[in-house]
Amino acid sequence: MKRHERMNALLELLGERGSLDVEEAATVLEVSAATMRRDMDALAQQQLLTRTRGGAVLSAVTYDLPIRYKRGHHAQEKEALARAAAGMVERGSVVGLSGGTTTTEIARALATRPDLAEPGPQPHLTIVTNALNIANELAVRPQIKTVLTGGVAHSRSFELTGPFSELMLRQIALDIAFIGANGIEPARGASVHDEAEARINGLMAERAEHAVVTVDSSKVGRRCFALIGGPGTFGTLLTDAGVTEEAAAEFAERGMRIVPAPLPGDDPASPPDR
Repeated sequence: MKRHERMNALLELLGERGSLDVEEAATVLEVSAATMRRDMDALAQQQLLTRTRGGAVLSAVTYDLPIRYKRGHHAQEKEALARAAAGMVERGSVVGLSGGTTTTEIARALATRPDLAEPGPQPHLTIVTNALNIANELAVRPQIKTVLTGGVAHSRSFELTGPFSELMLRQIALDIAFIGANGIEPARGASVHDEAEARINGLMAERAEHAVVTVDSSKVGRRCFALIGGPGTFGTLLTDAGVTEEAAAEFAERGMRIVPAPLPGDDPASPPDR
């Protein structure tokens, strides 16, 4: 396991358990205690955890991992989701993207899709996002018109929230929106840790003709603090093959269409009928 992957895993463990001692973390991640101490010290310097006597606790100011530390987690699943999402977008569409690692991968997949990447006199796609990192990556691509909502930036997620974001979103219409989440349940719907991000994500979904919640299967069954919306907000759940048949059936019973992401090496799905 590479160092950044090990740090991702350590932060995920802390998020689940709240605290860890060095020996416990070293055993779970199959490294030496000395290596684990160095990792904990490095993350403490960046205020992502707080060192304790013999271990660490999750930083009180960080309840979600910054994007740069989450990119390697479930990477294959996120790439598969991105390919499937890119296949759902028609040329000329107006696409909404919330913040998050999965939606960041979707932005990259759209930017490199052959028919959308070819040069032309006019942009082939319009992408509306409240994520600074997504806008930063797309701004250099002339074939995509990038629209960034206003608002207040969150340092941990790079998302813009607040009344300026809401005002802008209420003035536009989207053909399709891909919304990331930290958890999703059949009855309660999609949720995130932060209520301000939930409000903007929900509004972006409402402004779309077709709203898709995109999560890897590790988030299915999880419940977070702030609700984005349920089947009344999202008509489609895009996830990977790791979701159980029982969970898929529950979503389907509540009117949410399940779109499975292609396996590595498969072609992206064709754009669906709307």
